[in-house]
Amino acid sequence: MAHLAELTAVELLAGYRSGEFTPVDATEAALDRIEQDNGALNAFVLVDAESALESARGSAKRWADGETQGPADGIPTSIKDIFPTVGWPTLRGSHLINESGPWDFDAPCVARLREAGAVLLGKTATPEFAWKGTTDSLRFGATTNPWDASVTAGGSSGGAAAAVGAGMGPWAVGTDGGGSVRIPAAFTGTVAIKGTYGTVPMYPSSPFGTLAHAGPMARTVTDTALLLDVISGFDPRDWSALPSPARPFSEDLASLNVDSASLEGVRIAYSPTLGFGTNDPEVEQRVHEAVEVLASLGAQVDQVDPEIEDPVEAFHILWFTGAAKVLEAYGSEALGQIDPGLRAGIEKYADSTALDYLTATAVRMDMGVRMGSFHQTYDLLVTPTMPIPAFDATRQAPGGWPSDLWTSWTPYTYPFNMTQQPAVSVPCGLTSSGLPVGLQIIAARTQDRAVLRAARAYEIASGEKFSAPVSPSARAGETGQ
Repeated sequence: MAHLAELTAVELLAGYRSGEFTPVDATEAALDRIEQDNGALNAFVLVDAESALESARGSAKRWADGETQGPADGIPTSIKDIFPTVGWPTLRGSHLINESGPWDFDAPCVARLREAGAVLLGKTATPEFAWKGTTDSLRFGATTNPWDASVTAGGSSGGAAAAVGAGMGPWAVGTDGGGSVRIPAAFTGTVAIKGTYGTVPMYPSSPFGTLAHAGPMARTVTDTALLLDVISGFDPRDWSALPSPARPFSEDLASLNVDSASLEGVRIAYSPTLGFGTNDPEVEQRVHEAVEVLASLGAQVDQVDPEIEDPVEAFHILWFTGAAKVLEAYGSEALGQIDPGLRAGIEKYADSTALDYLTATAVRMDMGVRMGSFHQTYDLLVTPTMPIPAFDATRQAPGGWPSDLWTSWTPYTYPFNMTQQPAVSVPCGLTSSGLPVGLQIIAARTQDRAVLRAARAYEIASGEKFSAPVSPSARAGETGQ
């Protein structure tokens, strides 16, 4: 049953329904893949095989009895080690957190998955307090990429992306405060969506405030939409949660196929750099080719920038004052015990005033107004997800890059946390060295269905070439390493 690790959630559900295999078989395949490849990738920081198999046996019985709990029942799923989870430590990549707990409640997305019968495999790696775009921590080390174990998986949901990309379960839940599901999705050839802020409820509220989203990660757009169906919806513990969706997100994708994946009438703005970025030539070429596919599906495509300025300094004020608030709970000695890069950022912005914070918020609001106006003309904005492919996993930025700070090489992701817009990353090709490239599709707030539909149409037209996972051990065997 090893091949079950290669299947999507949709394919697993079909197999459960037909009786070809069971959730126990799928869970065993995922656990075997974890045992086989986690040593190379460091995707998981906690695996609870006994609990997962117990959940899988319960799901198998429900499928046999015709009493399933919905489209998550029996799907092996991982949880980023940021979300509180009953019975499992949530260590957030930090030595500051005591493993003894108590660990007595589930975050909303975890509770939804558990209620829906998903099989929870364990917790995936994050940088300390999910603060940056690579996944390495003093507590757990670095997470690497299924396509090449010498390069980063990205971050901060790098463990989740590496797990999904390597077949360690078809679903993962991550967080995104400045690109943290989209960055690793682009680097690992997987799919992720940061929905409109409030679509997926968060509790406890993030100290990074209304920049921070929870988001689903998978290998295909349809799988991602199915997971979004499970974890979205109102939760009274989140003061900013949106009302529950009127219908499933995946429902809008069900009718799309090779003959019906039209984008006729959709107005798309293609901005290669947002007016302030610089791209690796191969990344820009792969994205340009993807935009041509969108045009071939009937979309009206114009190359145009949205005329926004890089909000990076305002983002830094919001981000690092939030990080300082995270540390507040751990006492005055905490600053000397954390990731040096995180410490440097907190110290740089330590003198930020309430006026500085409000000024940064005003920058954010102005961007929101500008993007709202922009989307009166264009339904979608398309950019590269990342300007570069994945780089050396021992570094914080590509070699020779002018800055090690993660925002210096993620210019296309954090702006849309500032504006709270839905944004999806979908794979759009490989560089000549065999590393994935991501296409980012953005829409106006609340138009999550539009980005998912466009991403699915592109995926169909481009052949879903990255839907199969990459096993580092199998790749090494093929190349004789």
